[in-house]
Amino acid sequence: MKTLKELQDGKTTSRALTKACLARVEALDSSLHAFLHVDESAPERASQVDKESPLAGLPIAVKDILMVEGMPATCGSKILEGFMPPFTATSVKKLQDAGAVIIGKTNTDEFAMGSSTENSAYGVTHNPWNLDRVPGGSSGGSAAAVAAGIVPAALGTDTGGSIRQPASFCGISGIKPTYGRVSRYGLAAYGSSLDSVGILGRSVDDLIPLFEVMVGKDPLDATTVDAPSITRKLSAESLVGTRIGVPAEYFVKGIQAEVEERVREAIKMLKMLGAEIIPINLPHTEYALPVYYILAPAEASANLARYDGIRYTPREGEKSLEDVYRQTRGKHFGAEVERRIMLGTYALSAGYYDAYYGQAQKVRTLIRRDFEEAFKNVDAIAAPIAPTTAFEIGSHGDDPLAMYLEDIFTLPANLAGVPGLALPVGFDGDNMPIGMQLMGAPFSEENLFAIGRAYQGATDWHKEKPNIG
Repeated sequence: MKTLKELQDGKTTSRALTKACLARVEALDSSLHAFLHVDESAPERASQVDKESPLAGLPIAVKDILMVEGMPATCGSKILEGFMPPFTATSVKKLQDAGAVIIGKTNTDEFAMGSSTENSAYGVTHNPWNLDRVPGGSSGGSAAAVAAGIVPAALGTDTGGSIRQPASFCGISGIKPTYGRVSRYGLAAYGSSLDSVGILGRSVDDLIPLFEVMVGKDPLDATTVDAPSITRKLSAESLVGTRIGVPAEYFVKGIQAEVEERVREAIKMLKMLGAEIIPINLPHTEYALPVYYILAPAEASANLARYDGIRYTPREGEKSLEDVYRQTRGKHFGAEVERRIMLGTYALSAGYYDAYYGQAQKVRTLIRRDFEEAFKNVDAIAAPIAPTTAFEIGSHGDDPLAMYLEDIFTLPANLAGVPGLALPVGFDGDNMPIGMQLMGAPFSEENLFAIGRAYQGATDWHKEKPNIG
């Protein structure tokens, strides 16, 4: 796959690269099912892009939970089948204005609720490294598209790990920004205090130019900030003076042995590059899973109330308004969405609000304070992304808790609002990728990129590609 630099240097054209991406979609997507919509007119739009623009006509894909005017937005759900948004998400619009070409919309767990992209109403996405395995979720379509070399980069969203976990499962890089650094306007909300729009690419260098375009204050999103960069002066080869914390709570009993081995080897490489490795504790990590699965469903139950058969969704039932609500939502929402709406409604109900939702918010504060204390002594935190490598499709289908546990290492960053960078660090015995995450203080993405670039300058894991054609 050609890179942005080759576009900027005139070694290829946006039209040629876009046509090559569409050819890859045609050749591979019948096996992967990474895309829900492909824009066949993309080459024509690529021809009109100013090659001097920052992204020079770079073709990218967008997770189908972000609005793009003129393209369907299903959020992986039957309840939005046929919906065409009349506007474009700010994050996408910024990329388009900088010269990016959107070639299509990628598959996602319904309303981003899932860790495997098995919950999409439009079918399962397959991992390019092994078509019998999941690509992770909920940004599995974007991750699979990048890993298979269909596009150089793709947008995803991360509410509880949905960029970092599929990046790990597919052997690519990904960035979950600090909460509020990238606009959420035009993102179909799942958990409003947790959602982040981010990027998946093969390497850190693929992420940086898109990130630089996407960040900033947006008058359409009151939670955004115009934050200054927090960048340590790091060379591409040396991490001397960098302090990296390793939390004991992320190396727990039950983690796949090869995952721990590869991540510890990556930490040793960071030390060889000059970093000081410091053991740390994040004592409230064990509470992140129950806290998340109270707060996120609570927010989802409120956000998804708008899909009621009255405005822009299909309508079922006719006996009464309640009949319309019940039949429309019952017929067009999937099982996982219904499960989380019910959990959230229960947590917010009279008599349970203080015991569940209120208590979870207090513990969330403790989790955030753990990170604040840690970042007084370290510049970044290195940890596993998931306890296992990509699992077989269908293996967690009857056990929602097993699926939820796949996010155990990624949830704390969302609860605390801190950035996380995913890096590939090796493979297990079945040749399935393993990832490591670097977490930083709020608005320290540039520092994480510098550490990630140093690591990828000394290793070749990000250059490995699946044998898929």
